[in-house]
Amino acid sequence: MTPIVIPAKAGIHTSHAVKRSMDRAGGPSAGAGMTELPLRKLINMATKKIFPTKSSSSLTPWLCIAALVILIDQLTKITITKTFQLGEEKIITSFFNLVLAYNKGAAFSFLSNSGGWQRYFFTGIGIAAAVFIVYLLKKNGSQRMFSWALSLILGGAVGNVIDRIAYGHVVDFLDFHWPGIGHFPAFNVADSAICIGAGLFILDELRRVNK
Repeated sequence: MTPIVIPAKAGIHTSHAVKRSMDRAGGPSAGAGMTELPLRKLINMATKKIFPTKSSSSLTPWLCIAALVILIDQLTKITITKTFQLGEEKIITSFFNLVLAYNKGAAFSFLSNSGGWQRYFFTGIGIAAAVFIVYLLKKNGSQRMFSWALSLILGGAVGNVIDRIAYGHVVDFLDFHWPGIGHFPAFNVADSAICIGAGLFILDELRRVNK
């Protein structure tokens, strides 16, 4: 039999053609790479949804925090209203009581003894503040501490607005007192959320100034 001889140039051209075809296909591991790339994208997308990055400005997590505050606030108020009579109190510690009190004013009984106009005044302020806070959250959702502060204030404001619309007053039940000082005005979960949110807001501003 006559051996088949491939010219040197032909061999070079063949190897180059094989190499070019492998490069186009991505080499021997091209299939694994093509499968791995979409998987990485899916994992990254899921991670960003669960743990928003600083660049994320999603409104949903912050509204969920506000909704949780409203839920806890309303559940505690309903429980106290069904358990206590107006003015009834239960001693928990030497400095803390549970009590059922109605507040027609703002947080911590501010303007509670006015003629009744404050119900509509504070309801209007609460609704306007809620709308403005949602706008700020949508615009600044990537700023974590600032958004935490706004979410807590939003939940507290809406919680008290619900009371004013439904009952004409806000239900308070947390009563702190100290010997020689007396009783601090009764308050509720919504008031607490507003105060914590205000504290976080101040802290965020101080951090911003010190940068």
